[in-house]
Amino acid sequence: MTDITLLDGSIGQEIVKRSGSRATPLWSTSVMMEQPEVVRAVHLDYFKSGATIATMNSYAVWPDRLDRVGLASEHLRLLDIAAAEAVAARTAFGSGRIAASLGPLGASYRPDIKIPLKDAAKAYRINMERLAPHADLFLIETVSSLHAARGALMGCATADKPVWLAVTVDDDDGTRLRSKESVSDLAQLVADFAPAALLVNCSRPEAVSAALDLIAPMGLPFGAYANGFTGISEDFLKSAPTVDALEQRQDLGPEDYAAFAMSWVAQGATIVGGCCEVGPAHITELARHLKAGGHTIL
Repeated sequence: MTDITLLDGSIGQEIVKRSGSRATPLWSTSVMMEQPEVVRAVHLDYFKSGATIATMNSYAVWPDRLDRVGLASEHLRLLDIAAAEAVAARTAFGSGRIAASLGPLGASYRPDIKIPLKDAAKAYRINMERLAPHADLFLIETVSSLHAARGALMGCATADKPVWLAVTVDDDDGTRLRSKESVSDLAQLVADFAPAALLVNCSRPEAVSAALDLIAPMGLPFGAYANGFTGISEDFLKSAPTVDALEQRQDLGPEDYAAFAMSWVAQGATIVGGCCEVGPAHITELARHLKAGGHTIL
């Protein structure tokens, strides 16, 4: 059967939940400043669940986000902490790879935020270079438009390790990015930048299959890691949102999520995992299904 890369699940959400802290616009970054041991514990639990990749808690560590709360000077130090905790978890577990998370600039799910390509590329390059010594690959996450994808890929163009691009699609129409642009139009970016893999992330699992149908012909390894939100609320699309503006689904337990992920594997996906509200129990169940199906987890 197929060799499958099993990603971890929610990082930021899981960290916030375990910290017992109130949700803030800094999300899991504030927890990392005050309780870095929580970050390490989350990574380690995912490895124990069967994941073979730890995704650094660097998704939201950007100067623009930190500047809102007067912490822009902490930018590089926080990237170092995110890298150190992932590395420490891998060392404790004894194996695995580390993905440097490069989340969206400005905010998630906001294709209306169009940062000039030169500025976006510079920002991604700084984070990429800082995290490079500790990463096995770079994971550009939750990209909601072709413009945002281009800026991120420009910034990672000099990377000497694999770059994976993960896009977020419309929850009601998986053939379109959240910008309403067609997923098919990613083909030009694939031609221009040759990322090592193409994924769908942080979207409703029901929307993923339609996106994968359009991604599969592009000739790259592909996959998905969906979220467990009921949807993206209007409140979350406001300036400096907090994650408590989003609601967790109650109909997406580990078995339900594994069924979705196995359907993506049936479509040809070789990289699967989870995003927000998909926790270690979900990854444990997915690992069980993969092994039962005769797949090798890499």
